[in-house]
Amino acid sequence: MAALLSLDGVTKRFGGVAALDGVTFDVAEGEILGVIGPNGAGKTTLLNCVSGVHRPDAGSITFAGAALRGLAPHRIARLGIGRTFQVVKPFASMTVRENAAVGALFGASRLPPSRAFAAADEVLEVVGMADKRLQPVGSLTIPDRKRLEVARALATRPRLLLLDEVMAGLNAVEVDEALDMVRAVHASGVTIVLIEHVMRVVVGVCQRVVVLHFGQTLAEGQPADVLRDARVVEAYLGERYARRAAGAP
Repeated sequence: MAALLSLDGVTKRFGGVAALDGVTFDVAEGEILGVIGPNGAGKTTLLNCVSGVHRPDAGSITFAGAALRGLAPHRIARLGIGRTFQVVKPFASMTVRENAAVGALFGASRLPPSRAFAAADEVLEVVGMADKRLQPVGSLTIPDRKRLEVARALATRPRLLLLDEVMAGLNAVEVDEALDMVRAVHASGVTIVLIEHVMRVVVGVCQRVVVLHFGQTLAEGQPADVLRDARVVEAYLGERYARRAAGAP
């Protein structure tokens, strides 16, 4: 598969701290790539650099052949990159449908208001919220707010969707529902980069995994191989996880 997104030597410093230090990898079109690592490893900073929230200090980022470094977030969104945020902040005075329509108004397709609501209805169907489209946002549970965050990003009509810990804080049943949602989004033709700490999510949907540690790429490969890597076990997963994965008591 051809690379849709390419990072080459991406470095981002905050003061004297390198949050990202020479990160290099590709994301193939049609792939679900997981990005994992300890807290502070640089995962969210990576998404911020791709989406234009931060400008890298060095290196290059290309999407479908276009250079992204230095572009404003709204220009990157219009190229076809959508994203979610760890802390969801919907427009509290609007309904679910109105929130989703905002993405359609300002995303890659920049639909007129007359068509934005139809696009909102489509993405709310994909994320399983069609029956709640007229509800006020204030009435939503945390899992539904996370679904709405995905819907709003999807409404921008992205080729690439960046998901930042959409499973955080969910119980086991809610994680299963969110997994189904991610699969449905992917089946609609969207390439996904997913930051996650829930390992059964990583194993369940990701075709490949990149592990960050202190801003550098520690390992890369298929989930089963990466999660057995001794460096990943030591830096992130811990021996308890390794024993459980191996079936030991």
